Amino acid sequence: MSVLGIDIGGSGIKGAPVDVEAGAFADERFRLETPQPATPDAVAGVLAEVAGHWKGTDAMGVTFPGVVRHNVVGSAANLHPDWIGVDAAALFSEHTGRRATVLNDADAAGVAEVAFGAGRNVHGVVLLLTFGTGIGSALFHDGVLVPNTEFGHLELNGADAELHASDRIREEQDLHWEQWAERVQDYLQVVERLLSPDLNHPRRRGEQEGRPVPALRQGRHARRARRPAEQRRDRRRGDGHHRPVLTGPAPISSWGATRACRCCPGRPGGWAGPPRPDPSPGR
Repeated sequence: MSVLGIDIGGSGIKGAPVDVEAGAFADERFRLETPQPATPDAVAGVLAEVAGHWKGTDAMGVTFPGVVRHNVVGSAANLHPDWIGVDAAALFSEHTGRRATVLNDADAAGVAEVAFGAGRNVHGVVLLLTFGTGIGSALFHDGVLVPNTEFGHLELNGADAELHASDRIREEQDLHWEQWAERVQDYLQVVERLLSPDLNHPRRRGEQEGRPVPALRQGRHARRARRPAEQRRDRRRGDGHHRPVLTGPAPISSWGATRACRCCPGRPGGWAGPPRPDPSPGR
């Protein structure tokens, strides 16, 4: 059985029929640019063009880059403020003639990973992160979704994390993979300190299973100068290896699975646990 799926992004609107039993595309993906300004009617018009690439009036699923509660939009940081309060399912149905179900884009990606991918049969806390125009997040506990987490808006260096480490920022600032890897690693350390997930699965938007996030794949070359406190922690662990980086093809594991360090990727047990913040006055 296949169902039409459409993803709304800050830069593109993509669609394809999806085999919901196999968890794979049933046809080639079709993409159009997201209109600017990305108002509700403008986006709905482009979405109707994408949906019209396939004949029929069957139901469709639509993923949206923001908070969605019962098909109603609660935030749209990378689109347009006019989205707030819009019943997106009703709007898309009006433009396409198809019954629509709408949910947060990262939540949808996470549901797919838990059903078919890296998170399948994983107990405990599972976190999926998507890196595109912004940073999306999906959090699960024992396979149950905690919706609309929006961890891309955690503060990092005095601003939203996605303004520091998203794939859009990598392109706009013409960052090398190694430079972007440093930024992503900074963000991952913040998230992992807060949540201590059993599985952390970062992916660039549009990545297919089995293809690693390029920045993390090359992350062991993205060394940064370690602070003395970090070096002391390494010595206390009795481990002369570098700080860890999540590496390798999907699934990319956190400390719930195989651990690796920068100087010897794939070496099991190279890390004793998640990073802890350095002590500072007043904290």
